[in-house]
Amino acid sequence: MAEHTRRTVLRGAAGLAAAGALTGTATRQAAAAAESPADRHHPFLEGAFAPVTEELTAFDLPVTGRVPRELNGRFLRNGPNVLGLEDPRAHHWMLGDGMVHGVRLRDGRAEWYRNRWVRSSQVTAKLGESYPGPVPPDDFACNTHVIPYRGRILALQESGPLPYELDGELNTVGAYDFRGTLEGAFTAHTKYDARADELHAITYYPTWDHVRHLVVDPTGRVARTTRIPVRDAPMMHDFALTGKHVVVFDIPVTFDPAAAEAGALVPYVWNREHPARVGVMPRSGGEVRWFGVDPVFYSHTLNAYDEGDSVVIDLTTYPAPFDVAGQHTDGPHAVGTARLERWTVDLRHGHVRRRTLDDRPQEFPRVNEELVSRRHRYGYSAAAAEMSLAYLAGDGNPPDHAFSNALLKHDFARGTAQVHRLPRGAAAGEAVFVPGEHAAQEDDGFTLAYVHNPDRGAADLLILAAQDFTGEPLARIHLPGRVPLGFHGSWVPDA
Repeated sequence: MAEHTRRTVLRGAAGLAAAGALTGTATRQAAAAAESPADRHHPFLEGAFAPVTEELTAFDLPVTGRVPRELNGRFLRNGPNVLGLEDPRAHHWMLGDGMVHGVRLRDGRAEWYRNRWVRSSQVTAKLGESYPGPVPPDDFACNTHVIPYRGRILALQESGPLPYELDGELNTVGAYDFRGTLEGAFTAHTKYDARADELHAITYYPTWDHVRHLVVDPTGRVARTTRIPVRDAPMMHDFALTGKHVVVFDIPVTFDPAAAEAGALVPYVWNREHPARVGVMPRSGGEVRWFGVDPVFYSHTLNAYDEGDSVVIDLTTYPAPFDVAGQHTDGPHAVGTARLERWTVDLRHGHVRRRTLDDRPQEFPRVNEELVSRRHRYGYSAAAAEMSLAYLAGDGNPPDHAFSNALLKHDFARGTAQVHRLPRGAAAGEAVFVPGEHAAQEDDGFTLAYVHNPDRGAADLLILAAQDFTGEPLARIHLPGRVPLGFHGSWVPDA
């Protein structure tokens, strides 16, 4: 197999190829590149997805309601925001330059809002700035997640680039390699176990014949790397962690070197010959036990935990097949909406039980982060109509429930969900739970989310009392601009 860097693998050999077709063949991907911009649909460049064109700074933000005084920190969200796009055929939503949006809260005030592009070498060149120091390998403006880690703020991306560190005002500090110990790719979805004080990751790369489980120890160094052999170079966007196990999802989205050579922007395809399976490995490393499942696209983990001789994972899935590259659009294509499921891996009897927890369209599931790898009762997710409709573009008449905007709180003990409904046009981003200062219960705290305000044509930061989830927001913080629909974020508390 030829050597591929992130530029050749994920930007395309010529940088002008269009996104691929559902079957995943290089021929159809190359044919799509020949279409004129008018022939293609660009839902991920329009409406709630439309990129913003400038970096803003605003102070003393107006607030409807009251910001809880105990919320002292920054609410950050990362997402793709393409910069300097001249030809829509050269665009795929997942490859937009990363932009981090943030609101600073302190003592009951919304002190500021900022949005800043992550300064990779490509972004600095587009902005006419100089890149400080040598350019790291597989350089990319990480666009998928932003997390706090040991006093640092890290923007994350999978399959190649190093994380980028940001300062408290969202300026880019530089690439971060965990004190010189990170070799190769990192992930967009880390799992931090607060009890063990360990940061875990599953990393993949298109030329590897394996994926890697990394453990970052309390000193901030990668202390252990376990290689897990796989075939076909599958995409592993997320994973699950329990007190005893690491869980990996080997699904039929795999790297297509022929598509990469043909110039496909995203040369990952639905591979009908690649069996779907779940792997369970001891956290300390060792043999992986594999369990076959029906083909499905696994999207994100809410949380996972051990229960006797079983491993329980709550996660979002899309029905098969799922086209990461897109079908005549500039973003992913699905044949159905995402739903929330529970997978129970029975280690004693050797099988996986799947159960639908909530079939309403929803994505970006989150949990109280203090419970990562341990049993949880509550979870949070978001329903954004424009995201469902963009994923379903060209698939005829979408179901009525794809048109709703809402934030959801799931009670897994009762098997119920509370729905905080939002108006038409109020596209909701990921809902992040923040524990209260003296929280006595798992859901004692707040849920924060950026939500588009169609009346203002800009975003609001909604703050809900998690124990009064369907009630009026405690605060609506009115931002000076839009926060395009994007990916993931975090609450970064003051030290």
